[in-house]
Amino acid sequence: MAYVLRRLALVPPTLLGITLLTFALLHLAPGDPADVALAGEGQVQVDPAALARFRAAYLLDQPLWRQLLHYLGPFDLSASGHPWFGGTGERPWGGLLVGDLKSEIHRPHVRVADELARRLGVTVPLAAAALLLAYLVALPLGILAALRRGQAFDRAAGALVLALYCVPVFWGALLLQLAFGAGGLDWLPVVGLGDEGAPLGERLARSILPVVCLAYGSLAYLSRQMRAGLLEQLSADYVRAARARGLPERLVVGRHALRNALLPIATLLAGVLPALIGGSVIVETVFDLPGVGRYAYEGLQQRDYFIVLATTTLGGLATCLGMLASDLLAAAVDPRIRHG
Repeated sequence: MAYVLRRLALVPPTLLGITLLTFALLHLAPGDPADVALAGEGQVQVDPAALARFRAAYLLDQPLWRQLLHYLGPFDLSASGHPWFGGTGERPWGGLLVGDLKSEIHRPHVRVADELARRLGVTVPLAAAALLLAYLVALPLGILAALRRGQAFDRAAGALVLALYCVPVFWGALLLQLAFGAGGLDWLPVVGLGDEGAPLGERLARSILPVVCLAYGSLAYLSRQMRAGLLEQLSADYVRAARARGLPERLVVGRHALRNALLPIATLLAGVLPALIGGSVIVETVFDLPGVGRYAYEGLQQRDYFIVLATTTLGGLATCLGMLASDLLAAAVDPRIRHG
């Protein structure tokens, strides 16, 4: 428990560093929310007065340090913010430190936190299903390939996972749409998740291709790691000693070699989970899914600083939790780590 608490204590400073870096990169990148918003209204020439009002409303005309403190909080530094900083006192508190992720710049009536919560209901089930599918397929595939090293199954499995690993996510998504959509076999719907009141079966059918697309890259990577780890353990001295004592092969593999080979697979969770969240940007865009990945992409297109900061911080939180989960899994697999 003390170890978990220490690791959790490192999460806030890590997220703060991610926020600072993202904030700096956003302001170094070309483009401005005010220009994008007013140009989106069809104005050929932007009205300087309207531009000035927009910038003042979102503190874009203020120094960067003031904009950063306004986002971090706990004080709201806008015109209606804390009176200590020249505001009216209508909304004194705000910012990341008090759980306020602000409102969207281009849709001021939409709170970023509320929109993130709604879109997490799409992204999290897809990522969890993809993670489960990747492990359920990769582990048996890697184990069988290791036990049949050099045989036809091992070569076929190696060629398959190499092909999967080399296929980019966006291309794989398009191929799946062409193969199983209306232009191909017409087995599955390929766009959207349906209406909110759609039957569960329809929503599950619409989720099959996105889950497969999210899972196949991780599946290929995990299966090769499983194969390599098991082959390394099977050549170890303690395995040869177990065989010399006359233990059955299923006990040698299952009770001794496999348990130690699972240790690096457990630690890979720290990299697989953020990769699934990052890959959802492409998958959700191609399949037109209203998830967090597409939300981040839309925020970048609109130069909406608050959306990009919130989704990036959420990705950093997922990475931290994934690393913690992988450490706990490693301790559960290997008692030596737990005792240490």
